[in-house]
Amino acid sequence: MAIETKYIWMDGQLVETERATVPFLSPALHYGLGVFEGIRCYATDQGSAVFRLREHMERLALSAKVFGYRSLPYTVDELVEATKATIRANELKQCYIRPLIYHSAPNLGMNLDAGEPKVGIAAWEWGAYLGEAAIRQGIRAHVASFTRHHPNVTMTKAKVTGNYANSSLAKTESLRLGFDEAIMLDPQGYVAECTGENIFMVRRGVVYTPPLATVLEGITRDSLLTLAADLGIEVVEKPIGRDMLYTADEVFVCGTAAEVVALREIDFRSIGCGEMGPVTHRLQQAFFSVVQGQHARSAEWLDYV
Repeated sequence: MAIETKYIWMDGQLVETERATVPFLSPALHYGLGVFEGIRCYATDQGSAVFRLREHMERLALSAKVFGYRSLPYTVDELVEATKATIRANELKQCYIRPLIYHSAPNLGMNLDAGEPKVGIAAWEWGAYLGEAAIRQGIRAHVASFTRHHPNVTMTKAKVTGNYANSSLAKTESLRLGFDEAIMLDPQGYVAECTGENIFMVRRGVVYTPPLATVLEGITRDSLLTLAADLGIEVVEKPIGRDMLYTADEVFVCGTAAEVVALREIDFRSIGCGEMGPVTHRLQQAFFSVVQGQHARSAEWLDYV
């Protein structure tokens, strides 16, 4: 499905999409010099609302700091308001939002101090990332032949555009093999995350998830940890071997694009009963209740446009 949007916010101005361009010789394109966020806005009975908008923009600013920018041209408050303006200009009730800080320089050098950060924000209608059926039925995954980045090879706590070449290799391999998603191991051989999602497993009612050392600190991940506590579900952060996934009662993933999705099969092995399990279902229901404005946490986590 092609991306359709009328306006994109580019450095302080809403411009027509066809005018929201960067030069071909931009170092951001050639070297992956940029940081970004993925955010969702949901239609609720109280109006359109962005899920944890401020936290996403704070993480964007932190990604830029980790990447090496000394300063940014816009504050978090300004980026929050720019996001809302972009949604309103495109007359969207619910949408996916992509803020991007990209490197602009007069040459193709890789020195961040030789250029400056530019900012763009786009928004468009985008349904379930892994498909509507995935929300109900779960998906099939495999353990990728590609390893997740070592934390001293690149900055795993920042959403750096260039980092996602690693994810693209694993995702493409997964789809070519007939799966829906790839599970990536860390350099020590333990489960890290998927190509764009954090991962959890359930055994005997307890939820386990990899520690944060080598994975992105997902905002949806953090939300599920809070919701699990609200529901009285125990969560343990610990290293997970790939064989532990095979013997789990349930496995699920989460992220802004994917939301909350069960893994019904991994490496041709059925997980649990081969469909979404009860713990995953409870957390998925709680998550969608929040983003639809029907949960006690909604007032805390939704920012109305």
